[in-house]
Amino acid sequence: SADCMKRCTTSNILLPEPMAVLESAKDQRNRLSVWNKLCYAIGGAPYQITGSALGFFLQIYLLDVAQLDPSHASIILFVGRAWDAVTDPTVGFLVSRSRWTRFGRMMPWILLSTPFAVLTYFLIWYVPPFQQGKIIWYLIFYCLFQSMQTCFHVPYSALTMFISNDQKERDSATAYRMMVEVLGTVLGTAIQGQIIGGGQDCPTDEPDVNDSRNSTKINTSRVTLDETKQAYLIASGVICIIYVLCAAVLFFGVKEQKDNGRKRSQLLTFRQGLWLVMSHGPYIKLVIGFLFTSLAFMLLEGNFALFITYSLGHRKDFQNILLVIMLSGTLTIPWWQWFLTKFGKKMAVYFGMTWAIPFMILIVCIKSHLIISYLVSVAAGVSVAAAFLLPWSMLPDVVDDFKVRNPDIHGHEALFYSFYVFFIKFASGVSLGISTLSLKFAGYETGSCLQPEAVSLTLKVLVSPVPVVLIAVGLLILRTYPIDEDRRQGNRKLLQEML
Repeated sequence: SADCMKRCTTSNILLPEPMAVLESAKDQRNRLSVWNKLCYAIGGAPYQITGSALGFFLQIYLLDVAQLDPSHASIILFVGRAWDAVTDPTVGFLVSRSRWTRFGRMMPWILLSTPFAVLTYFLIWYVPPFQQGKIIWYLIFYCLFQSMQTCFHVPYSALTMFISNDQKERDSATAYRMMVEVLGTVLGTAIQGQIIGGGQDCPTDEPDVNDSRNSTKINTSRVTLDETKQAYLIASGVICIIYVLCAAVLFFGVKEQKDNGRKRSQLLTFRQGLWLVMSHGPYIKLVIGFLFTSLAFMLLEGNFALFITYSLGHRKDFQNILLVIMLSGTLTIPWWQWFLTKFGKKMAVYFGMTWAIPFMILIVCIKSHLIISYLVSVAAGVSVAAAFLLPWSMLPDVVDDFKVRNPDIHGHEALFYSFYVFFIKFASGVSLGISTLSLKFAGYETGSCLQPEAVSLTLKVLVSPVPVVLIAVGLLILRTYPIDEDRRQGNRKLLQEML
């Protein structure tokens, strides 16, 4: 009887505990450790490392090392970017139809695409021993690499929705990711640049054709070309090793959470998936707004090297100025994370994007001065950080809003991310086309150390007035973006109740 009384008393005392344990376990599952966030963030580095190396060095490699005709190099670059843009929604559609495995739904894509991405990336930087058919070689491996990279990056981007159900934890993990990705951009540029060496100096005198040492110069040039080919292979090998290590850290350090056992809705056709994404108003406003702001920063980024070289005359300081911009962006990402948590994401967008405008105007209005160029680069890095962080921080809010408005439709998160990446890459292609055509019409002379005054004026327009107008248009569109902090918190509570 005493034992029974004791058991009953103990039972009464312990009755509330199962629910408390359940809530504690739920909170523990949603909470991410610093290690989990770092492992997730490191998974974003391969995309930025390879992207920065290709973005800054592929064109000069095709022209000066692979020694392709400029028209062939242009075909490779344009077709590669176009193919890259098309593969994003295609892979997003395929990911949305993939089934859950014991490794998750996104992780198998990341794991299986890595070895193929590494192999094709390495072969991009290999000069084949034949002259005929080089354009086919580079087209095939450039497009194959873009496809494999997409099979890695689209599932990785959508993985944000499956690492935690807590918005704050996802936002915090996104901040970690953006900081690592900015570092990845710096790392890719630094590895490629330091191993290959700095840019060539402009000669002050033309070589004497009748010089008796002419044959020695030719031999030295040949040796230098062979050494440069070897350097590109070494740099690509180092980047490939980092790529594999980052993928391994992501795979072993992040656990993909199943969507709480909810059944996925029926599989959609590509047209249905496209309509599903494009019919959600907040998503359209967010994507179009950031399309304009991203186009502004891509125009600035794509032409900044030429602007520094030909308009400001700081030919030898390009890599250092770029490094200052990226380091400034890296260091200010934690501050932006605090700012958007304190004042809201829309306020962070307005402040972050407009911050760069005075410095864009300043850099083209003042006389060329190296110290001022560095100061402007530090300030520009603050806005670069905002441009990196805010879109990826706001996309999960749009997906959550879609889930609240469409509670019976599940499992299509990858579509939202893949179409966003498609539009951003489309903006990148547009910026490249506009820049190339503008410089061509201005009379840009390939390989020349001095450019006409019209080229300098065109570069000033491309890095200041045009980006300022694009930022203004983007902010006007984002002003209509309906998900403010109140709606975001309301969606969060509704999703918790639904789950």
